[in-house]
Amino acid sequence: MAIGPADVKKLREQTGCGFMDCKQALQEANGDFEEAKDILRKKGIAVAAKRADRAASEGAVVAYIHGDGRIGVMLELNCETDFVARTDSFRETAKELAMQVAAAKPKWVSKEEVSEADLQRERNVLIEQAKTEGKPQNIAEKMVEGRMRKFYEEFCLLEQEYIRDESKKVKDIVDDLISQCGEKVVVRRFVRYALGEELPE
Repeated sequence: MAIGPADVKKLREQTGCGFMDCKQALQEANGDFEEAKDILRKKGIAVAAKRADRAASEGAVVAYIHGDGRIGVMLELNCETDFVARTDSFRETAKELAMQVAAAKPKWVSKEEVSEADLQRERNVLIEQAKTEGKPQNIAEKMVEGRMRKFYEEFCLLEQEYIRDESKKVKDIVDDLISQCGEKVVVRRFVRYALGEELPE
C-alpha cells in the first residue's frame, strides 16, 4: 500500500527514528502503526549497539519535584541528536528516571561509577557479617558476592527495580528507549535533594 509523507511524519514523531527507517517499517507493516513500531524497536537495538562508541552530547536536563516540595531531583539524559531529544518518548523517559531517583534514592548511575574504596568498604562489612553468622571464610566470600549484587540493585540506578514494574530493571527502560530511537542513550548524572537532609542537628 502507498505510504504518504504524513504517515511517515507521524511515526517519526512517535518514535524519533529516521525518515527512511519509518517509511520502510510502515511499508513492511502494510501501514499498521503498532506493527511498524515493533519493527523499528527490533532494528533499533542492533543499530544502537553499533553506535555504542558514538558521542551522546544532545539530550535534556529534567527536574522533578515530589511531596509538596520536600524532594527534588535533576537528571541529565543524553542522546545523539536534538531531534530525538525533543521527542515525547525521550522526555517522558527522562522524567520517569527522575521519579525513580526521587523514590528509590540511588547513589550512582551504574556499577562502573562505584569507587574501589566504596566497594572494598562494603565487602569488608559483608565479610564481617558473614563471619558473625558463623560462616567459614570460603563460604563467607561466596555469600558476599550474592550480597554485593543486592548492594548494586539498591544503590545503582540502572540496576534498580523499576518502580512502576518490578519485573523490569531501570536499564530495561533505557534499552526500550534505545530500541525506539535507534540512538545511543546515556544517563549522564543526577542529583537528589531531600528537605532537611544531612543538616546538622
